[in-house]
Amino acid sequence: MGRGVHAPRRGSLSFYPRVRARSIVARIRSWPELPAEKPQLLGFAAYKAGMTHAVIVEDRATSPFYGRERVRAVTILDAPPIFVFGVRLYSRTPEGLKSICEVLADNCPADLKRRAPLPGSYDKERAMAKAQEMLERASEVRVLACTRPRLSGLRKKTPEIMEIKVGARSAREAWDYALSILGKDVKATDVFKAGQYVDVTTVSKGKGFQGVVRRYGVKVMPRWHKHRKGHRRIGSVGPRHPNMTYSIPRPGQLGFHQRTEYNKRILDIGDDGFSVTVKGGFVNYGIVRGQYIMMLGSIPGPKGRLVKLRYAIRPPRSPPTTAPKIVEVNLDSKQGG
Repeated sequence: MGRGVHAPRRGSLSFYPRVRARSIVARIRSWPELPAEKPQLLGFAAYKAGMTHAVIVEDRATSPFYGRERVRAVTILDAPPIFVFGVRLYSRTPEGLKSICEVLADNCPADLKRRAPLPGSYDKERAMAKAQEMLERASEVRVLACTRPRLSGLRKKTPEIMEIKVGARSAREAWDYALSILGKDVKATDVFKAGQYVDVTTVSKGKGFQGVVRRYGVKVMPRWHKHRKGHRRIGSVGPRHPNMTYSIPRPGQLGFHQRTEYNKRILDIGDDGFSVTVKGGFVNYGIVRGQYIMMLGSIPGPKGRLVKLRYAIRPPRSPPTTAPKIVEVNLDSKQGG
């Protein structure tokens, strides 16, 4: 490379190290602090069904297409209700949040035993009495919820378990709300509304062990250098002593990373999944039978992967207050041919 030529590095160092996710189910590590007028859950879970496109009327006042129809890519999430089977109290300590007490429901789904062992003899009244004593020390209330995959288009029975924070003005208010939904199903419409911005957390599609060209976009070197040992590689890894620089592109794992995409917009939430299912069903998924969530744009991960939604932790300054008008949703078959 000659003098004065600058070749910017390929591949972002914002995601480092690029290793496989610990679990196929993503984990939300932080929750927003919202001035909630009433207690509410701050998250939900759904399954990615597939993508199509829709004609919507642009409602962002700052857009040059404001008031005009636009064809936008949309992702359909299969969103069966989640079941709240437990309530957990957390206390804030110098080492972080510590669980101090939890209460479980009496009517847990039978499929929950496939994921986690349930206590054989459980005294709910005793747990409730202990929780009432610990409530003064609690700084945060979260619910334990499990998905209902039997109600989705997936051919699976084992549910996923997740913790969801209850947003409220006080721990007492959050505790009362959590008890009101304990042992009940919660729908997506109970948590989110159409037009809202949310954060999406999931595990991306795995692509295995890949080289530097596909992993970091390194330029393929020309073939006319007969003395070069390879073309799809980097020119130099740098000095080995005192050590190699961590920013040097190297082969390794590509995909199956946990990723969070901020401020993804919900276009629509409905109860009739057949109205948004393409002809022949979504490829590698099938038919959305119940409640669905239509998201603007794409979402990481393959078909059928669990997607966790959370209230936006850094929302736009002036987001639209109403849902956009959906003129048409394309339901043509994605099978090809």
